[in-house]
Amino acid sequence: MKLYAHLLQGFDKEFAESLDRKTVDNIILTYGDELPSPANYHILIAGRPERKHLIASLNLKTLIIPWAGLPEQTRTLLLEYPNIAVHNIHHNAAPAAEMAITLMFAACKDVVPIDRALRNNDWRPRYRSDRASLLEGKTALILGYGAIGKRIAAICHILGMKVNAIRRRETDLNDRYVNLYSISDLHRLLKVANVVFVSLPLTPETQGIIGSKELDILPRGTALVNVARGPIIKEKALYDALLANRIKAGIDVWYEYPKKENRNNTNPSKFPFHKLDNVVMTPHLAGHADDTEKLRLSALAELLNLAAANKILPNRVNLSLGY
Repeated sequence: MKLYAHLLQGFDKEFAESLDRKTVDNIILTYGDELPSPANYHILIAGRPERKHLIASLNLKTLIIPWAGLPEQTRTLLLEYPNIAVHNIHHNAAPAAEMAITLMFAACKDVVPIDRALRNNDWRPRYRSDRASLLEGKTALILGYGAIGKRIAAICHILGMKVNAIRRRETDLNDRYVNLYSISDLHRLLKVANVVFVSLPLTPETQGIIGSKELDILPRGTALVNVARGPIIKEKALYDALLANRIKAGIDVWYEYPKKENRNNTNPSKFPFHKLDNVVMTPHLAGHADDTEKLRLSALAELLNLAAANKILPNRVNLSLGY
């Protein structure tokens, strides 16, 4: 039996042809902004489909979002089509976890200000032993123990850190080297955290889950690393905590994003984070690496091949929960 799939947005001919080579012979793959005629696809690969794309094919049973996460506009639309299963991929888990660890090191070791000083021939940071925080023996807290969080936990464990993690689904609350907890334990765990990683999906429940109260609980000098979504941490609360020098931070995700024509001139926040020395700032690139597109290609091919074999697909999204 043939399986028809259409790759809708943002992918060129080279990507489509590479995907076609990685899939089994009974998968018929089409691509492009224009839908095939007739539109008989069983699987649609698109992050932000429109209603016309969902109703064009009476065969459509599955939407694959070609990245991690669920755009709110997609969630809202797909709630109207309960017979269409939604899946995403976690191809970016390894590079995002690596960037999270990089931001942790940069923040905890004060790398950016020290680098800036030495570029100006200033060696004084060498003679301040308190500039770098030791991580061995300290406690890491991971908010979101999914594909990214599990990789972060493994690295922190190797570094000799105690690792606590919170997952919203209260299943498998045990792990070989990670202490797993539910969200109800958040405040208790924040009180003993030396590094906090945010790798949660952004949902109505997680938006603003870290605010002034939560940041005030943290021990002074704790490093906060966010590679998830900016609004999970309240913007003003984060800025105020950094301005008061209560915490350090490595932030990859933000509150304001540029339009294409303003990519070289857009402040990521209404607050001047860029004036603070205790925050390392990167422009939402944690999932980017030289092999990211190869990883995306392999992840999509795996899902399509499983579908062609009539097997259960991983990473199904719960539209009600938003992840």
